Amino acid sequence: MQLTRDNRVAILLHQGVRNRGGKTGLAYLRYGEAPVVAVIDADCPGESLRELTGIPCDAPIVDSVTEALAYHPDVLLIGLAPTGGKLPPAWQQEVKEAVEAGLSLVNGLHASMQGIVENLRPGQWIWDIRQEPPGLSVAKGKARSLPCQRILAVGTDMRVGKMSACLELQRAAHKQGLNSRFIATGQAGLMIAGEGIPLDAVRVDFAAGAVEAAVLEAGKDCDILFIEGQGSLLHPGSTAALPLMRGSQPTGLILVHKAGQESIHNCPDIFIPPLPEVVQLYETVVRAGGAFFPAKVKAIALNTSNLDEYRAQQEIDRVSEETGLPCYDVVRFGAEDLLKDALCEADAV
Repeated sequence: MQLTRDNRVAILLHQGVRNRGGKTGLAYLRYGEAPVVAVIDADCPGESLRELTGIPCDAPIVDSVTEALAYHPDVLLIGLAPTGGKLPPAWQQEVKEAVEAGLSLVNGLHASMQGIVENLRPGQWIWDIRQEPPGLSVAKGKARSLPCQRILAVGTDMRVGKMSACLELQRAAHKQGLNSRFIATGQAGLMIAGEGIPLDAVRVDFAAGAVEAAVLEAGKDCDILFIEGQGSLLHPGSTAALPLMRGSQPTGLILVHKAGQESIHNCPDIFIPPLPEVVQLYETVVRAGGAFFPAKVKAIALNTSNLDEYRAQQEIDRVSEETGLPCYDVVRFGAEDLLKDALCEADAV
C-alpha cells in the first residue's frame, strides 16, 4: 500500500497542530508524497498551518471531517496517537463518517479499523499499518554479509527526530544520485515510504528478525540503507533500539538528540547522561563485546526546533565541541554535510 500524488489526503489532527503533538500527521505533512488538501483540528480552524508548524504547506485547517469533505479528499489519514492508542468516541465517529462518505483510510493506531463500515465501495480500502508481517523468524546476524552501508539512527529519547534525520539523509542522497533506500520502522515512516516494518506491532522475539528480513531484502540492490530508529536505550519503556541494532548490523550510527533536553520525556527523574557517555553506550552495545561489527557514531543530528536560529547554531557548535563529533540540524539547515560524515571512511563489512 502506498499513497501517491494521485491521492488527495485529509489529515485528522485534533489537538495536534498547535502543540505539535500530532507527530504522525505532521511528519506526513513535511515528507509525504500525496498532496494534503485539508487538516482537521477543531482547536485552530482557519489559522495558518505554515505559521503554526513551520512546515511549508498551506492546506486549510478545518474543524471537522464534514468541512474537510468540501476539499474533495479521497483518503483520510489518522495523524495522531492518543494515550492508550484509541480514538475518543467523537473522533471515531468522524472516521466512520469519512469512510461512509467513500474515503479510504490510513490508520496508524494499534486498534484495527477494519469493519468500521460493512461494505467498502469499489476501489476503497483501509490500511491498518500496525500489523505484524507474516513468516517472521529470529535474527541470525545475516545483515553483516551485505556489502552496502547501513546507517542507523539512534536517540537519547523517543520523539527526538530519528525518522526526520533519516528522511533528510535519504533526500540528500537522492539529490546526489546515490543508490540509497530508507527503511521505515514506525507508522509515520510507513505512511511516507509505503513499505517497511511496523516494529512496535512485532512480537519481541521476532523484532530483530523482522528488521533483518527488511534489511536483507532492501540491501540486495542498493549501496546505502538509512534505517529509521525507534525508542532509546535510555528510555525505561523502550524495547526497540536493541532489535534494530541486532537486525540491521549497522556500519554507522547517527545519534539524534533534542537541544537542551536533560531528562526523558514524561520521566523527569531519569536524566540523560552527557552526550559523550551516550555515544560510548551505543558504540559498546552495538559491538556486543566484539561479537558484532564495531560501528561508530559518525555524527550528532540535533533537533533545535525549540530554539531560534542564532541559539540553534550556538548549541550545534557547543554539542560538536562537547562530543568531538560533527553536529547538524538537518531539518533546519539541510543534510548534505551530515551525509558526507555518515558515509566518509566507510568501514569494511
